[in-house]
Amino acid sequence: MNNYKLLLEYDGSKYKGWQRLKAEDKTIQYKIESVLSRWLDEDIKIIGSGRTDAGVHARGQVANFWTENNCSVKEVFKALNEYLPDDIACTKVEKVDERFHSRYNAILKEYEYTIQIGNYKDPFLRQYAWYIAEKLDVSAMEDAANYLVGTHDFTSYTNLKNKKKSKTRTIESISITKSNNTLVIKYIGDGFLQHMIRIITGALIQVGLNELKSDDLLKILNNKKRDERCPLAPSKGLSLNRVDY
Repeated sequence: MNNYKLLLEYDGSKYKGWQRLKAEDKTIQYKIESVLSRWLDEDIKIIGSGRTDAGVHARGQVANFWTENNCSVKEVFKALNEYLPDDIACTKVEKVDERFHSRYNAILKEYEYTIQIGNYKDPFLRQYAWYIAEKLDVSAMEDAANYLVGTHDFTSYTNLKNKKKSKTRTIESISITKSNNTLVIKYIGDGFLQHMIRIITGALIQVGLNELKSDDLLKILNNKKRDERCPLAPSKGLSLNRVDY
């Protein structure tokens, strides 16, 4: 059995997320599986490093698939980029060990969330950033982010309902960079729960707007209960940058 590792980019604006739920052609997974299945004349199932939500983008999603066909990496690369729609691209193909699993072998992930600031909405950022018209206290946001770095139970910052699944994750760093009319929040960690980054981002924005204090995020974390004061940030501002193995 041959195992191929894919590095993917996509604009998630028109899709219902990564994960194929049924015979759904509006997911990233379905689009790629359809191309590979037709090209290889084989029922191909791909595994992604993580399930990005509807509207979320990726610059460095990793996936893999197994096939009986023994193709060159150049052939796989060419077929994917020839037949995939314009908003999905494969940037690299590798032939890897049969045991490689893009989800289970991942050790670190980097996401970034883009916020547009200023006195008008930039039309070129409308599908890739959350627009905030009010002035943000970035220093307070940085202070608040520090409370969430480390290994914690993030029950308060997820919409995951599965009580059996561990909510403990490790965030290695949260950094905030301001450049012209954008604010980018970068998250690096061993993994993230459902909506976790979007909820944390919503909480940080509330701190920046002085609706919450910096140490409120620690209190919310310790309460281990989803807090309505932390809104879910829009999916369009989020992008998966890279996955490390």
